[in-house]
Amino acid sequence: MSTSPDPPAANSFLEQTVSLMSSAAGFIRLPAIASTGVAACLTALLYFKQKALIYPSHIPTNARTEVPRPSQFSFKDYEELIIPTDDGEKLSAFYIRGPRGGPNSKLTVIMFHGNAGNIGHRLPIARMLIAASGCNVFMLEYRGYGISTGQPDEAGLNIDAQTALDYLRDRAETRHHKIVVYGQSLGGAVAIRLVAKNQGRGDISGLILENTFLSMRKLIPSIMPPAKYLAYLCHQVWPSDSLIPAVKVPTLFLSGLQDEIVPPIHMKRLHDLSNAPVKIWKPLPGGDHNSSVIEEGYFEAIVDFMNTVVMSEKE
Repeated sequence: MSTSPDPPAANSFLEQTVSLMSSAAGFIRLPAIASTGVAACLTALLYFKQKALIYPSHIPTNARTEVPRPSQFSFKDYEELIIPTDDGEKLSAFYIRGPRGGPNSKLTVIMFHGNAGNIGHRLPIARMLIAASGCNVFMLEYRGYGISTGQPDEAGLNIDAQTALDYLRDRAETRHHKIVVYGQSLGGAVAIRLVAKNQGRGDISGLILENTFLSMRKLIPSIMPPAKYLAYLCHQVWPSDSLIPAVKVPTLFLSGLQDEIVPPIHMKRLHDLSNAPVKIWKPLPGGDHNSSVIEEGYFEAIVDFMNTVVMSEKE
């Protein structure tokens, strides 16, 4: 059985994670600053280097080789996995169990992280989720991140997400679990598409989004203002605004109102576009793109949402 974390220690781990991701976030803005006013450079960046900008898997330093492990965060009941994809990649993953026999022991959260770092950097978040709700957590590493093979792109990450869901559906231990899909930033775009495509089976009980964008093309003017007229060159589209109206499962929107990367209006617009039977808007007044997770009420909102999902399923 997993041990519950000591709250001060857990908060310290979360603060370290936020600091690490905030440093990585600065990388996204540097090319825009360096190339302001230089149309040729902007065009080249958007068309030829956009994968390096959108998927900075090498940020922070050693993110491809140094992946924190669950044992470093006092987890006892977990598995470290390597899962093959249909197109030949091998994905790293953690499956971490909550307390057996608890009220949410048959609920598994699939975590999709943002565009920098690796799954090990998000273990403090998994620790808080399990301690607060008693759920199980499945953390999948995208291709080209951490120790997963391959190179990241939109098509590949969507294959990876489908691989994660199929794995849980095929695994004897989890095939009858309720599933909640949780995505942060880029991971939210991954989550929206996965749920929209797979919700018909009925095992996906909820969707949790944090600081997610409408689409990559609509985000470019915020990250690289001089390139707003060149956004059409972005071939990594991630059209969440066109997909979310099709999502028909309860959805929780966690929005940091001080987000300096994804303007909060993106999250508000996704909320307004949603046709979910239950949709919950949770603003986090002091949260920026990476610190929302340490804002007061963040995990409480998730636990309340999970309880709502479980209750609605029972009804």
